Amino acid sequence: MPGEVIIDAALFMGMHAADEATRLACKKFFADGLSSPVVMPLEQVGLCDDLIWRLPRDVQDAYYPFMDNLHSIVPVERPGYERDDIDAAFETRTLDGLPTRERLLLGFTLNRGGILRTPNQRLLNRAGLPVAAPPEATDEPRFPDELEKLYLTSLRLRVPGLGEE
Repeated sequence: MPGEVIIDAALFMGMHAADEATRLACKKFFADGLSSPVVMPLEQVGLCDDLIWRLPRDVQDAYYPFMDNLHSIVPVERPGYERDDIDAAFETRTLDGLPTRERLLLGFTLNRGGILRTPNQRLLNRAGLPVAAPPEATDEPRFPDELEKLYLTSLRLRVPGLGEE
């Protein structure tokens, strides 16, 4: 489907970024678009899980109720990579020099005719890529009340370095 919005692990986990500007922008993306469909490749979902499962159990328990509820509300398609995505990743010269994980994500994005929403500065600063930053936020965006309560509890998790890739 042309014009799909693709999201990555950096955007999703960015709602818990240690950097406040990144956290607010990523939260705004989701809070403003709760009913907007997005596509998140399975590898990116796995990267989020990998990060969380490495944390102490009490932090996981504070985080997961928010994540579970958000994934139940936001219409997220979670496809795996296909051969055409992989071909695009390694045949597109504008992706040369990027780490394999980012090439695969962008090959997927290009193949679907979408735009990747990410706080990843390496990708945002590189010309010719179908990427866009999450919307800037100056105030704290809000989720609906019950989700906001879960989010506030989940902020026990703060992830350093997101957006600096």
